Amino acid sequence: MEHPKAIGDRSTLAIMIALQAAEIPFFLPFGENSRCDLVIDYRGQLGRVQCKTGRLRDGAVRFRACSSYAHHPNPKVLRRDYLADVDYFGVYCRETGGVYLVPIGVAQLRREGALRTAPTRNEQRRNIRWAEPFEIGFVTATPRPGAKPGAGGSCA
Repeated sequence: MEHPKAIGDRSTLAIMIALQAAEIPFFLPFGENSRCDLVIDYRGQLGRVQCKTGRLRDGAVRFRACSSYAHHPNPKVLRRDYLADVDYFGVYCRETGGVYLVPIGVAQLRREGALRTAPTRNEQRRNIRWAEPFEIGFVTATPRPGAKPGAGGSCA
């Protein structure tokens, strides 16, 4: 099973690739304990971005909109939302290859966010947060069959 940090790092990298391709400048905060992963210069405004991994479930890209502290010894809180700490969620979904930039003002999320990619089973159209308006790009990375890390030659 892949380590959650590796999954998150891949999502952050995909989001940075999509931002660069969309010509949205971004900056990296220094250190690991920041509440945001990136700062973007979007439409003349600086914005804090929290990068998240989305997973395609039931026709929607779903992502966590909070941090979990359950793995810490004696946490004061188990979950903490990002409402006062970030301006956007940057979301990468490996299944769709989509990268989404979701303003936190559009989605006052505390636990989980969802971006719909397929119609609902009951054909509901009102109050649906569609993924398309938030797409900033697509990123796909497919490993070469049989590729092994470090087997690709040498550096002189």
